[in-house]
Amino acid sequence: MFFHSLGKVPLFDWDEINFAESAREMISSGNYLRVQINYEPFWEKPPFFFWLQSVAMHLFGVGEFAARLPNAICGIVTLLVLYSVGRRLHNERMARWWTLIYAAAFLPHLYFKSGIIDPWFNLFIFISIYFLSRLMDAQASGKKRILFLYLSALFAGLGIITKGPVALLVVLLTYLVFLIIYRKTLKIYWTDYIQWGLAAAFVSTLWFGLEIIQNGWWFLEEFITYQIRLAKTEDAGHGGFLLYHFVVVFIGCFPASILMWGGQKEPDRPLQQQYFRTMMIASLGVILVVFTLVKTKIVHYSSFAYLPVGYLAAAQIDALLSGKAHLKKWQTGLILGLGVLWSVIFIALPLIGQHPEWIRPLLEKDPFAAANLKAQVEWGSWLIIPGFIFLGAIICVFVLLRKKQIRQGLLLLLMACIMAMQVLLSLFAPRIEQYSQHAAIEFFRSIRGQSAYVGTYGYKSYAHYFYAEVGKESGVIAKPADWILSTATDKPAYLVSKITEKENLLNYYPSLKVLYEKNGFVFYIKSLQR
Repeated sequence: MFFHSLGKVPLFDWDEINFAESAREMISSGNYLRVQINYEPFWEKPPFFFWLQSVAMHLFGVGEFAARLPNAICGIVTLLVLYSVGRRLHNERMARWWTLIYAAAFLPHLYFKSGIIDPWFNLFIFISIYFLSRLMDAQASGKKRILFLYLSALFAGLGIITKGPVALLVVLLTYLVFLIIYRKTLKIYWTDYIQWGLAAAFVSTLWFGLEIIQNGWWFLEEFITYQIRLAKTEDAGHGGFLLYHFVVVFIGCFPASILMWGGQKEPDRPLQQQYFRTMMIASLGVILVVFTLVKTKIVHYSSFAYLPVGYLAAAQIDALLSGKAHLKKWQTGLILGLGVLWSVIFIALPLIGQHPEWIRPLLEKDPFAAANLKAQVEWGSWLIIPGFIFLGAIICVFVLLRKKQIRQGLLLLLMACIMAMQVLLSLFAPRIEQYSQHAAIEFFRSIRGQSAYVGTYGYKSYAHYFYAEVGKESGVIAKPADWILSTATDKPAYLVSKITEKENLLNYYPSLKVLYEKNGFVFYIKSLQR
């Protein structure tokens, strides 16, 4: 599932290309301790994930496959972890359903075939919380307390050097909610808190501390400033409505987000299972509340929520199959409704691809998007077939669930979702990419190895760094647009803008010459000036 078509589609701006470029520059510069973009310090992310990508690039070469390989491996590791935890806390059946439903949920599946940080980040947080739940149980029974304490701290520390202090925030807020709920029954050992904090700090300072020793506090100050800016402002235009993440999790975690509801209380549930379930619910609430308050809205900010959603759905399925719970009519109705919605999307994509004129009137106010639609992309009529197959499967699932054939209905539903994601990522994603960014990436690839300057004007991109392979050794040097426009250059200087900037650029900078336009992008060369 996760290795299929990994390198088939170019990396997407911004995050995928951004992270892959940081890994490429680690290899190019030989500096694996400092994260860089254009060979300058990049303070937004710690280095752990880039180390994984660097290893993959050493083994398989710099490219899309290597950039996404760490997350494909993370997909395997995550499913094995979920299976192990599910079998230990519940039973073999629940463990199997948990792995299956997590692989079938749309956004988790997509992320395991991406080149972004979050899958490993989320896994580390999850394991840290799991061992915290084991620690709570161990306190009551007096078993293996220290082991669980240090394992929880270890994975929290790994989360910190993967994406930052949000890992610590999620774990501690989850524990705080848990502590409030069980405040009357838990024994508090203050020495545990001290040991846990010191152990997590030790792991995170393996990199943060070394960075401070080598380069002073500047990097850490910039990193913290960036994190605060994300919380307070709609950074880089990533705004959204208040319940943005609730909607993302509900639609993107189909069908787990529907199946997770309706569980009946089980007073005889084992203590450790109670603790873990409480922590999963608490962590889900923490993620949704915290990132609802954060001003910057990006889809993967709430991606940790997929893990507790998957757990609650699997536990509910286990209860359904054991007769301890019943599937509600509104749940089957929502499965049908949301399944039909996804089916319509899968059918509409190739139809719109064949008839872009259908949506051009909607893009009159966005010349760039309208020009994107001019891309010559082949959408065969046969591409609507998977959407109809998925629609047929959803209808069959609805019928089976209404007939109380729960196991058969859910198996068909989850297998249909897994196959739909394979179709979406292997057949649709390459075609969608042709519209959105391919013309620019094609150009950057074409100048690779030249002795030239390159930059973008009027829009943010990391594509020219990665696909032109910028660097002194390669010959291509990335420069800001202002520098290219105002500096006398000793070699060709290329600039790329969106079509909306063309008139403004040519009016004010007569030294620019248009090479060509394609799919909403304009490609310029600047005359040599000595």
